[in-house]
Amino acid sequence: MKSYAYLFAPLLTLAVAGCASSTDKPTPEKPLYTELTKESGGDMPATQKELLFKHAELHWQVFPETQTIAGHAVLRFAAKAPLEQISVDLDRELSISRIDIDGKPLAAEQWSNPEGRVFITLPQTVVQGAEFTVAIDYAGKPHQAKHAPWDGGFVWSKTQDGQPWIATAVQGEGCDLFWPCIDQPMGEPLVADLFIKVPAPLVAPSNGKLIDVIEQDGWNTYHWQVQQPNTYAVALNIGPYEELQADYHSKYGHQYSMQYWYLKGDKQDASVLFQEFPKQLEFFERYIGPYPFWQDKMGVVNTPHLGMEHQTINAYGNHYAKGVFGYDSLLQHELAHEWFGNQLTNENWDDFWLHESFATYMQPLYAEYLHGKMAYDAQLYGLRAKVTNKAPMVSGKSKTEEGVYDEKRGPGQDIYNKGALMLHTLRNYLGDDKFFRAVRELVYGTQDPQSGNFKPIYSNTKTFIAIVNRISGEDMTGFFNTYLYQAKLPQLVSQREGGVLKIRWQQTTGELTLPVEVLVDGKLFTVSMPHGQGELVIGDADRIQLDPQQKLLKDEPYFAQYQAWIKAQKAKAKP
Repeated sequence: MKSYAYLFAPLLTLAVAGCASSTDKPTPEKPLYTELTKESGGDMPATQKELLFKHAELHWQVFPETQTIAGHAVLRFAAKAPLEQISVDLDRELSISRIDIDGKPLAAEQWSNPEGRVFITLPQTVVQGAEFTVAIDYAGKPHQAKHAPWDGGFVWSKTQDGQPWIATAVQGEGCDLFWPCIDQPMGEPLVADLFIKVPAPLVAPSNGKLIDVIEQDGWNTYHWQVQQPNTYAVALNIGPYEELQADYHSKYGHQYSMQYWYLKGDKQDASVLFQEFPKQLEFFERYIGPYPFWQDKMGVVNTPHLGMEHQTINAYGNHYAKGVFGYDSLLQHELAHEWFGNQLTNENWDDFWLHESFATYMQPLYAEYLHGKMAYDAQLYGLRAKVTNKAPMVSGKSKTEEGVYDEKRGPGQDIYNKGALMLHTLRNYLGDDKFFRAVRELVYGTQDPQSGNFKPIYSNTKTFIAIVNRISGEDMTGFFNTYLYQAKLPQLVSQREGGVLKIRWQQTTGELTLPVEVLVDGKLFTVSMPHGQGELVIGDADRIQLDPQQKLLKDEPYFAQYQAWIKAQKAKAKP
C-alpha cells in the first residue's frame, strides 16, 4: 500500500519549529484555554446542524520526546441544506497552518478559530445534497490530562524501562482536544480512517480493523478503519506493546478476533485477564445481543490511565486487580459500553444515563450470571450507599457532558448508581422477558438483532420510555417521571389501623403504582398499589417488613445518615 509520509512533510516543520526551545525537563501542564473547548456537547451550532459527516481521514504524527503532534485531517461532508459557512471544533492551542476546501487552499481571512471552534467561510454556496471536503493541517502540544480519564487530554507516560507509553482519553472535553471534529454525541462520522505515525518500534493499536502498517525511515504508520465511531471514543494508544489474540465463536453464527495489547513483562497477568474476554462476551451476547462490532474486533489495550470505552479498543489500566465477585469489574464495565455508548449513543448528554446506568447495571447482572443472586444483591447494595439524589438524572434540556457529570451542576454519579438501581426496580416489575426485550430494542432498534440487520444508532430517554410502554402494555410515565425527572426518591409510607396495614407511595412526580411485597410473620404477600396506595389485612401480626427483598428503589433515611457520617469522618481526617 502507498506511503502517507508525504502528508506530514509541511507539518513536521511546524511541529519542530514550535518546539525548538523544548528541553528534557518536564513541561508545565497546559490549562484548558476556553470554556468552549472545556465542554463537549450542548446546543449544536447552526454551522454544524446541516452537515452529514460522511468520512474522516485522520493523520497524526506523534513526537514523544517533545510531547507534540502534527495532524492532517480530511473531512468529507454532505450538505443537508444550502451552506455558506460551516464550523468544526478544534482546540485553538493546536496551530492551524492550512485549510483546503475540495483541494483548494483558503485565504487566511476565510477562516478563524477564536474560541476553539473553527469557522470556515466556503468559497461558494454548497447546494443541498452536494458533498465537499475540508482538509486541515495543524500541530502543537495537545492538552495534557492531569488525572485521566476524569479530565481529558493526552497521557504522556513511560514504561518501567523508560519507553514512551501514551494514551488519549477525552470524554468530558471531547474530540476537539486532538482532532477537528463535530464535538457532539451526534457528530459521528459514518466511517473514519486513522493513520497513526509513531517512532519505531512502538505499536499504535486503535479503533476498528487494521488495514496496514507502513515502516519507513524509523517510523511506523498504523492504518485503522472504523465504522461510525463515537466521537470521544476515537483514541490513540502508543507503546512497546505485545499482543494476545484468539477468535471468539459467537452464538450468532460468526467469529471475530479478541485482541489484547499489554506491556512486556505482564504476560502472565495479561493471559489471566484475557481468559475473561470470551466469558464476558458470552454473557453480553446472551443477555443483550450480538457484539456490535464483530466485523472489526473486540479489542482492549493496557493504558497508563484507569480506563475508557473507546470503540473496539477499550482502555484498561486496572493493574490486573482481583475482585471478590470473580471478575475484573472495570474490564466488564468498559466492555458494556460497546453496547451502551458505542452501538447505542445518546442523542444529547442529557440522556447520558442511557450509557452509564445500563453499563453499571451489567456488573451485578454479570455477578448473578456467574455466582447467583447473593452476588447480585451484594453489588446492588454497594451501589445504593452511593446514591445522592442532588439533581434529576434527566433535565429535559440540552446539556454538555460536564453539565451532567459534574455533581455541582448535574446528577453526577447518580447516572451510574441510581440509574442501575432504577433498572433493577424496572426489571423486577416487568420480569426478565419484557425487560430484556425492551433493552434489546433500545440498543439495536430491533428485537431481532441478527448480524447484518442493524447498525449503530442514536436514541434518547423518551424513546426508551415509549419502548417500555409498548412492550409492557401499560403507561409507565409515572415510573420514569419519578425516577428520572425528579431528584428525590419516592417514599414508601405505611400505617397500621387495627388489623389493616395501609401503604402509600408519596414524594413522586406523577402517579407511582409499583406493587409492594410485605413480609407478615414470615409469610410473603404482594400488595397492589392502584393510584399509589393499597392495603393488606394483617390481623394481629407481630412482625411486618415492607419490600423485604429490596426490589424497589425508594428513600431510606439510614443511607443518608451513613453518607453524612462518612463526610464527617473525612472532614475530621483533614489536617
